Amino acid sequence: MNNYPFQQQGSPSSNEIEVRTLYQQLLDNWNRRNADAFASSFAEDGQVIGFDGSQMAGQAEIASTLRQIFTDHLTGAYVSKVRDVRLLSPDVAILRAVVGMVPHAQSEIEPALNAHQTLIATKHDDQWRITLFQNTPAQFHGRPELVQQLTDELRQLIK
Repeated sequence: MNNYPFQQQGSPSSNEIEVRTLYQQLLDNWNRRNADAFASSFAEDGQVIGFDGSQMAGQAEIASTLRQIFTDHLTGAYVSKVRDVRLLSPDVAILRAVVGMVPHAQSEIEPALNAHQTLIATKHDDQWRITLFQNTPAQFHGRPELVQQLTDELRQLIK
């Protein structure tokens, strides 16, 4: 049974592929701990709502905040699965994904760090940029079977 009714059927458009690529580059830059490259995926006035609810506005603040995070913490690496990409107009797209995180120096996903991620991208001058990126904990309070189900699904992506 498909629990994710927003998945589209058929071949993705070039815009959908570009938005997926933008998202994957964002996560790759996080995993490489490259704050400047991470921030460069955003529009100048792009915004982030982090896992802990913190907010960052603009490329400069995003880069500065992430530089500090990467300096102070040995961050884990994301494992992701895109659930849906929708073009809301020719120049606006929304991507929904689920992620797990493998903590630094470990090889297994930490279920407490599973999240839903939402990205809104806009296209200017033929280039997609992130306008909003939100990372929401997927803790499923009182429903541990859902935590386990998501963790098991994401574990299958680890090579």
